Amino acid sequence: MNASTRRTALLCREWALEKKAIDPVLLDLEKIQGPALCFMVCSGQSEPHLKAIAESVEEGLREKLNTKPLARDGRAGSQWIVLDYGDVLVHIMHEQKRAFYDLESLWKDAPRIK
Repeated sequence: MNASTRRTALLCREWALEKKAIDPVLLDLEKIQGPALCFMVCSGQSEPHLKAIAESVEEGLREKLNTKPLARDGRAGSQWIVLDYGDVLVHIMHEQKRAFYDLESLWKDAPRIK
């Protein structure tokens, strides 16, 4: 993974943690040819919590890297928000939805970024 992608992913995790995101995980998809080079997956406990996490990531990347998501899908009410930054896809999910869809197991061959 190139330095720019890694930096973006680490910043996404940092801003998610600022809003108390639960268990943010970075998955390196580069070698398994996923839909992006990296997934960040994290959880929130309520619709306002999901919204706050998403806003923190968007605002942080806009201020630090002068970038906006290429696309934003879902809303807090759907309990799953995806922010598409090209090489980095940010999945912000309600705890129950995250457990149900279990993206980490689906992409179990992807190394985790520390």
